[in-house]
Amino acid sequence: MLNLLWLVPFFPFLGFVLLVSTSGKMPKPWTTMIGAGSIGLAALTTALIAYEFLSQDMTSFQLHLWTWMEAGNFAPGFSLYLDGLALSMLFVITGVGFLIHIYASGYMYDDEDFPRFFTYTNLFVAAMVMLVLADNLVLLFLGWEGVGLCSFLLIGFWYKDPANGLAARKAFVVTRVGDTAFAIGLFLLYKHVGTLDIQEAMIKAKLLWTEDNATASLICALLLGGAVGKSAQLPLQTWLPDAMAGPTPVSALIHAATMVTAGVYLIARNHELFLLSPDMMYAVAVVGVLTLLMSGFTALTQSDLKRVLAYSTISQIGYMFLALGVGAWSSAIFHLMTHAFFKALLFLTAGTIILSLHHEQNIFKMGGLVKRLPLPCILFFIGCLGLIAVPPTSGFWSKEQILNATWESSTGGPLIWLGAVLGAFMTALYTTRMFCIVFLGPSNGDVHEPKGFKFVAPLVVLAFLALVGGVFVETAWQLPLSNVFPGGHAPHPPTVIVVIAIATPFLGIAISYLFYGKRVFSAEKFANSALMKPLKTFFDSGWAMDWFYDLLLVKPYQWLAKINKKDCVNLLPDASSAAAKILHAALSMTQNGQLRLYVGVMGTAALFVIFVVVFL
Repeated sequence: MLNLLWLVPFFPFLGFVLLVSTSGKMPKPWTTMIGAGSIGLAALTTALIAYEFLSQDMTSFQLHLWTWMEAGNFAPGFSLYLDGLALSMLFVITGVGFLIHIYASGYMYDDEDFPRFFTYTNLFVAAMVMLVLADNLVLLFLGWEGVGLCSFLLIGFWYKDPANGLAARKAFVVTRVGDTAFAIGLFLLYKHVGTLDIQEAMIKAKLLWTEDNATASLICALLLGGAVGKSAQLPLQTWLPDAMAGPTPVSALIHAATMVTAGVYLIARNHELFLLSPDMMYAVAVVGVLTLLMSGFTALTQSDLKRVLAYSTISQIGYMFLALGVGAWSSAIFHLMTHAFFKALLFLTAGTIILSLHHEQNIFKMGGLVKRLPLPCILFFIGCLGLIAVPPTSGFWSKEQILNATWESSTGGPLIWLGAVLGAFMTALYTTRMFCIVFLGPSNGDVHEPKGFKFVAPLVVLAFLALVGGVFVETAWQLPLSNVFPGGHAPHPPTVIVVIAIATPFLGIAISYLFYGKRVFSAEKFANSALMKPLKTFFDSGWAMDWFYDLLLVKPYQWLAKINKKDCVNLLPDASSAAAKILHAALSMTQNGQLRLYVGVMGTAALFVIFVVVFL
């Protein structure tokens, strides 16, 4: 069965080919069967491969398909590599992806571009699987760029609205900054180790460099640049909230559960290289903790339901980066998996709420839905518990591992741990705020809940995973991940530290509930006070990051474009073109149809030739 590993990316790619070849003319039932069915087949294949891989206690498996290209000694293969890390990602991509596709087949059914939607999502899943299974960094980069392309297409899916096109362009440009850093890092790595085969490159790097080597640190910094771009971390996080312009299933699939975790996977896959640079490990941890704090404060001020969830995604990926930075590799992947469960649940349930309210996304225009949408309320509540990390939900187990490891790590410590705990407090604040306003506030507008298997079954499965999936992942996945990452003892910080970490979210829930649930205190009056109003404006703007980039990059570029309207680069070809026109006009004057002029010119030329021959 392991030799059929190639079927996992092949099924969604085949679905893409079938859908794109029919130019959107395939009937919707067939589109659903191919669009969702191809992902289901990939998920089933993944499960069968996982059973054989785990039952044989294998640590890794490599499948060489063909040599992709050859240039001297550079000959990367189209080869697949499976280990515990790749298998973990495959379960998220195909398993959670299949549930999202089932939901999307109902959510997008009335859209006029229904086939185009599944065309893009099938291509995305194929590219994401290729990214994860690649055994060399060139093939990984192919999948990396593939998911970036699909993200652009799906953010701007409703392209007739100019705002959606601008959001897609912003995502494309910002992530290209990170991708450029990633590509330069690959060039530099190949220059020094002579290969981009991941396993071979890691072995050669350890033999070539000692700890704190400057070259290794530079390569890690460039890889980190790629990771922060794709995973929406500081300073390249500004694109993700605007990416909510895409359909809600896209937000669940690409911008919550899968693509935005690609940066986490990149660092985890190259962890042996990062272990050679403690400074860059610390940088990864700092990026993670600053991002989770910044996005947590920003989420507390948002009024758009999907943007609240978008900032929560940035925050939770910050926890994954923090785990990577403190060397808790397995904990980072653990949280990646549990986050996929509860965040996909939250986004899809949000989609149901938005549809029920006739595409309304402003949380202050919702309210009172606990009685009018009882099932979505229960499901959303479960997702909120997982996001806040309330025991015994899946989010609790993975986040506690990260906090414990942060306290004990040499690249973490009390200060970074305190930042992570403050982030957990902020998560409880904004999540409880969101739930209270949407479900417990005053009723607004009429409600028409979409019903049916496609809208309920995927959410129920995700809710089950959000509740108990953490226990399963923690017990079943310890060995496969320990075979990938360096071993170490389970962190055991002092009891008081553990108690503080567990209790802090409950404090956030209580405070937020008093403001937004029971309304003991006026949140509006507090937010508009002299002290808090400027802070609210600042946080609401995403800490003025877009303003800063506009001032630093966008406006200067627009100014240069304006003064260079005629484009100085084109001056030379424009000059040659103008010269040709002038010569053409001059020569055209000699072709006036007057026979006497022609005879005169010919006679003069003949006399000139005779003169030259005779006298010179």
